[in-house]
Amino acid sequence: MLVTEQSPATVSPSPSRIGASRAMRSGRVIGCRIDETTLLILGLGRVTAGDVVVGIGEDQATTRSSFVSEWRLAASSPRARHGFAALLPAESIDLAMTTIRFGEEETGARYIFSPRLASIEEAAALVIESAGSQSAAVINRLVDALMAGDVNRRTLLTITTLLQTAHASDGFVELIGESHDGATFLQGWSRGMSPGSYRMSLIGSATPLVAECGIATFPRPDAPDGASGFAALLESSEPIRALDIEGLIFRGRAGWRHLAIHPRKRIADPQETPEHIRSILMRSHGAPDVLLALRAAANSFEGKETVSGLPYPVRMGIDSIFEADAANLLVSGWLYDPDGHVATVRLRRRDAAARIDECWTRFDRPDVTDSFNDQPHFAAGFRGEHGAHGFIVHARLPNDDIGAPLYFELTLQDSRRAFLPVKPTRALARSAALRQIGSIDPTNSALPAIVDAHIVPFLRQSSGRPAPVIETTLDAGAFDEQISPPIVIGAGENEEDIAPLLALLTLDPETRRAPIVIAMPSERFRRQAARLKELARFYRLSVRLVSAKGTGDVYDMIEAGTEALSCETIVSLSASLIPQGAGWYGQLVATAATLKGSIVSPVLAYEDHSVRWAGSWIDEGNGDEPVVGRYAGYPLKAVTDMNLTRIAAASLECCAMPRQALSGAGRFSAGYLGAQEKGVDLGLRLGRAGFDSYLLPSVQIWGCDDAHNGNSPAMAALVEEIDRKIFKSQWLPILGVERHQEKRPA
Repeated sequence: MLVTEQSPATVSPSPSRIGASRAMRSGRVIGCRIDETTLLILGLGRVTAGDVVVGIGEDQATTRSSFVSEWRLAASSPRARHGFAALLPAESIDLAMTTIRFGEEETGARYIFSPRLASIEEAAALVIESAGSQSAAVINRLVDALMAGDVNRRTLLTITTLLQTAHASDGFVELIGESHDGATFLQGWSRGMSPGSYRMSLIGSATPLVAECGIATFPRPDAPDGASGFAALLESSEPIRALDIEGLIFRGRAGWRHLAIHPRKRIADPQETPEHIRSILMRSHGAPDVLLALRAAANSFEGKETVSGLPYPVRMGIDSIFEADAANLLVSGWLYDPDGHVATVRLRRRDAAARIDECWTRFDRPDVTDSFNDQPHFAAGFRGEHGAHGFIVHARLPNDDIGAPLYFELTLQDSRRAFLPVKPTRALARSAALRQIGSIDPTNSALPAIVDAHIVPFLRQSSGRPAPVIETTLDAGAFDEQISPPIVIGAGENEEDIAPLLALLTLDPETRRAPIVIAMPSERFRRQAARLKELARFYRLSVRLVSAKGTGDVYDMIEAGTEALSCETIVSLSASLIPQGAGWYGQLVATAATLKGSIVSPVLAYEDHSVRWAGSWIDEGNGDEPVVGRYAGYPLKAVTDMNLTRIAAASLECCAMPRQALSGAGRFSAGYLGAQEKGVDLGLRLGRAGFDSYLLPSVQIWGCDDAHNGNSPAMAALVEEIDRKIFKSQWLPILGVERHQEKRPA
């Protein structure tokens, strides 16, 4: 839509002339503050133009360089035939100074300062009065010098006043249009603006910006005589807010100009702007590159899906799009383009874009092919038919404005664009990755490439994780965490009923007196809290039940239970483990007390008396598994006679450790799908955070491998493979650097 309302002001809005209240006199100069660092000085007399040495003060000891512009007076007198304006750097200058010298000490001209500084309006009027027809050239030279330095908001407002006074403010911006591409569209009228490219300085409420601007003109019958309409696109590396634009300053062919913003301007949102551009595009004249840019802007995203309207056999659909923290995206969908009309595919959010067709993994989607078989207008495309219509891709966009619309942009070979808006599902990286790989056939030949190129990077870039959110705590009995270190039982998604474990803890005199925290997901808490509370009362245990928001594995629950405490030491215990006998708790606590700030773990064993875990060790010669369990699978008697042993990482399923250790090392990572590598990862980070780990072989706890939570064996194997790859990519570089530093001679 074209803004056709006649602007109320058809003449430049120059201020009233105030020069009559001040007058320039020979031998005196008038000062005017430009900004915090620059002073404008006006006077009569012959001063050399250009860079001139200036002496300040009575003793003339302070000197600096000043830019001078001079002119021949419009009405000369016997005492003065020339006037001048000087821009003087004013840092650390005493504005109460009385004298100034232009030129060298022996030959320079000396002047006395007028006692009162002039306003910029007064100074501009004095230049116009004294320079007459030369005033436009004088002001252009002054603006040249001002724009060459550090420009701030006050400087631009001063320049605006100078240009308005010199009648160099011509025209109005009537429409400001925002876009999803980052460019800002301007529409208005002007007498002196010609087609071309300009560098515009934007006057606004924020820090001034400089933007590249392409101008095209078009006929405006409603514009004042001699004026034409213009359309412009502003492009800047910094974001431009339409509401902040108060005016623009640029250098045209006839010198510096000021472009004002109409008082009743219209601001178009990104959905409206393309239609405004299309309404004037066919009537516009300008350089080819400017017209092409306007054409592209006219074909930009308007919040609507336009792929289905393409006249080619090109269609697109999205099956799922997950967004984890920090705008980390995992996308699955299909693109039907059998004839190769699509040149590029980008995922965009405002002016941020990620090209996905260069890195996605394609795979066969027979269902997509079948859905187009009965559509006659797509038959021509079957000549180049292939079945790899599906794709999965990991993309990363800046997270500056995650609430802005997200959409796909398809650019065709003929340069036209089509758009597909999408709404991402916010999800934790682990949940998103599990849902994504669960939807892929395990026999799909593209699966290894999908895992390596997309799933693993998606998880790695989402390692950040918020602290667990505790919804409810419920105490059964007189819970006192200061009696002895509490036992924190993590009952994650995979653990079965923990009533037998509570019974075993009751039979042990040490654990019967210890405070016990049971942390579980909120849904499980709602189902079992009442029963567990009754069991705790029946066994006369001191129990605190903790409900953690959402779902999680045993480590998430141990972390949540720890957050509900304030003591110095805790004993973690997975709900899937069973103590072999009495006394294990006391031995762990006593050993940890002698090793302040350390983590002490027992041996974990299977029911067949073989070792499940007896320490995590760094294997320097093993590139596939940099951290191994050396005694896994050995008979239990192979380790029971060992002494307390320093290890690389403890088992956080069961250990005595300082309570602040979990938060001190950054908590458990969200970048793993299973629990095994997740626990080793934090164990290694704890060691680098100053918490040493030890194995106590005299204590054994029984347990089994992690349950698969209903997953098929193939899915469980895939999860383990992904976690190993993430762990290796994270730790191999770190361990390699540490080994190199250890071998380096002192």
